[in-house]
Amino acid sequence: MYAKAAQMIQSSKRCVAFTGAGISVESGIPPFRGENGLWNKYDPQIFDIQYFHTHTRHSWEVIREIFYDLFGTIRPNAAHYALAELEANNLLSAVITQNVDNLHYDAGSIVVHEFHGSLKNVVCLNCRTQYKILEVDLNVLPPKCEKCGGILKPGVIFFGEAIPEPAKTNSFNEAGKADCFILIGTTGMVAPANMIPANAKSNGAQIIEINPYVSEYTTSVTDVFLEEQATIAMEKLMEEIEKL
Repeated sequence: MYAKAAQMIQSSKRCVAFTGAGISVESGIPPFRGENGLWNKYDPQIFDIQYFHTHTRHSWEVIREIFYDLFGTIRPNAAHYALAELEANNLLSAVITQNVDNLHYDAGSIVVHEFHGSLKNVVCLNCRTQYKILEVDLNVLPPKCEKCGGILKPGVIFFGEAIPEPAKTNSFNEAGKADCFILIGTTGMVAPANMIPANAKSNGAQIIEINPYVSEYTTSVTDVFLEEQATIAMEKLMEEIEKL
């Protein structure tokens, strides 16, 4: 199966990767759902935009604890680096990711569409000025905009918010143009992101799925199923590609 998947990637004209929480779990980032998911420890309501507006300080305290105290120490793993290598070798056109951890960029990927936004930026809810998180003092919560004094919010989507542009349009456009589409570590349970692989399939793309378990995609769109963790599967896949 790995040889077949490698051939699909090698012979494609436009290959695109689509990643979910499963690719970052091996870097130490817990998923949101499942047995060890963040929703088992934290109330998802904290990440609702209305709750953020009415309980801003509490939301920021939890956000800082989860995303900046924990995620700040996380580094890319072999799967992230493999995708960056594929792009560098002109075998991958883009990465579409549901993750907000910036690990694809940290690994060296250049064309990355962050469907759910990124933790590396914050935005003022009043004047919409954006700041890099490294420019913001999180010792005082909630952080305020230097220009107008408005509340700053992480640059990720909360429940009740729309998918950011141009990431949404770019992601669906990439899926529509791909003739090879690699799914990595995504279950297919989160809408509207779960519509992207179906869009690729309906436009003629061959689908390679990498997951340690059967997902919503496996029997609906997947052509080649590599039932393995992301790091192991990508290492095997890269070995097969090198043989071609």
